[in-house]
Amino acid sequence: MAEPDSSPPSRPSPDEPDYGESFADVYDEWYATITDPDATADRVAALVAACTGSDRVLELGVGSGRLALPMADRGLRVTGVDSSPAMLDQLAAKPGAERVEVVQGDMSRAHELVRGPFAVVLVAFNTLFNLTSEAAQLACLGACARLLAPDGSLLVEAAVPADPPGRVERDLSTVRVELDRVVLSATEHDPATQVVTGQHLDITDGGIRLRPWRIRYLSPAQLDDLARRAGLELVDRHADWTGTPASPDSAVLISRYRPAT
Repeated sequence: MAEPDSSPPSRPSPDEPDYGESFADVYDEWYATITDPDATADRVAALVAACTGSDRVLELGVGSGRLALPMADRGLRVTGVDSSPAMLDQLAAKPGAERVEVVQGDMSRAHELVRGPFAVVLVAFNTLFNLTSEAAQLACLGACARLLAPDGSLLVEAAVPADPPGRVERDLSTVRVELDRVVLSATEHDPATQVVTGQHLDITDGGIRLRPWRIRYLSPAQLDDLARRAGLELVDRHADWTGTPASPDSAVLISRYRPAT
């Protein structure tokens, strides 16, 4: 699996702590290299142009708007759902934020928060995995299926898990070292549940701040099975947002699904 300390913080399900509240102040700085905003916006814009049933985009886990604002820059009608008030405050403070319609709430119940149809639903890097039960992940995919136009596309970007350890595995690693700050990452990987739980320990001379996160990862085959159960079918899969073909060595995959016919 991709190194946990390189993954963005979670978007919680209803029974999870709100990780966005812990990461909002550092999100854009720490995760600037996760998901290319311009390439993502270009790919989404092309899919919107090809869709006859809608010209709208929905981003689940919109966060600070790092992807939503470049999509709005391309003239797309963007709606974003996120559970974290602190993350949405970061978005609201940015120039052009008024172009993005924002809804606070649980993305696994997105169909109760917004009305479709949408040409594209975007679930960027590991955001689906931040729902930490199969039921929540399935509910989220089902919501996407209900919100898509008949010829719309669901885009799910996710790390490809490596072979899991044979037992619960714990690790402590250094994320960054600065003259006035050290950030450590403590993780616990439970292969039986496919859940990785972590804490970023952000240490400064002012004290220690805990930044918790948790993901439940899926293999591509497991993701495809959940999507099928939610009424979706796989269209294509790439290794990045520019369209590089997927390969057995791909660390990240972008899977495109459509409503099953």
